Amino acid sequence: MTQEELDAMMAEGLDEDIAVLEEEEEIVGEDESIEEEILDLPPPPTEEHKVVSQLDDVTKDSEVKAGEIFDKLEYISTFVGDTEELSNTLTQTLANNIEMFEKLCDKFPNVESFKSVLKENQEALSQTEEITQKSQDSADEIMMIMDIMQYQDIHRQKIERVINVMRALSKYMNALFDSNMEDDKRATTAQHISGDSYSSVSEDEIEALLESLGKK
Repeated sequence: MTQEELDAMMAEGLDEDIAVLEEEEEIVGEDESIEEEILDLPPPPTEEHKVVSQLDDVTKDSEVKAGEIFDKLEYISTFVGDTEELSNTLTQTLANNIEMFEKLCDKFPNVESFKSVLKENQEALSQTEEITQKSQDSADEIMMIMDIMQYQDIHRQKIERVINVMRALSKYMNALFDSNMEDDKRATTAQHISGDSYSSVSEDEIEALLESLGKK
């Protein structure tokens, strides 16, 4: 056999090996694309991503905060009630003063100071009546806020209903896919089954092939 024939045979074998390598690289590329698709899946079920656990936290915090808001509204309502009582007391005092200075003005019409004080008390009485009205309006607004907060509690109850449904579905699915056989007693998952359109090539096999090419 001549040197040229030997070189031709080696070149032919090298071409076949290169073709095999290219085919295996395509398979590896497909595996990498599969891994990329896996990366697009939802996040793992850690404590931060557990749906029902997060909803439980929301309903719990919502209930606590709603209770705090109701407490604050009750305090404000108490302050408004105290303000209204003080305003009513002041109104009565001013009314008594006005009645007295009206009599003084009638008896001493030439005394300007009586007229001046009477006018001041009349203006103060008008202001206290306005304060009383605003206090009553504030109390009405507080009651409206409390009524609106009732809807927040209804929303919390709706979330709790969703949680219960999700938990029931979870228990049903676990029962549906349950088995009496332990996982460690099962056969390992087959990497390649006859009829598959692709073949699985390990890294060790690729390295062995490259090593054999280097020896040639």
